[in-house]
Amino acid sequence: MKTYYDLQQYLKRFGTFIYIGDRLAELELMEAEIREIHRMQMMDTKDYQMAILLIRQQLSLEREKQKKN
Repeated sequence: MKTYYDLQQYLKRFGTFIYIGDRLAELELMEAEIREIHRMQMMDTKDYQMAILLIRQQLSLEREKQKKN
């Protein structure tokens, strides 16, 4: 898992399609879903850490973008 797209595709494998129209809310929901998948031991720790890192990077970028607007 290296990109946001990879993360979306990973979630689709579990039947999770997230589209709300609010990017921040989508990222927060993705984080909750990833945490739950990991808690249920359906995801290894390395993938979990990478997914959380990707989400936090995207959250940071999105917050910076919103501050500028």
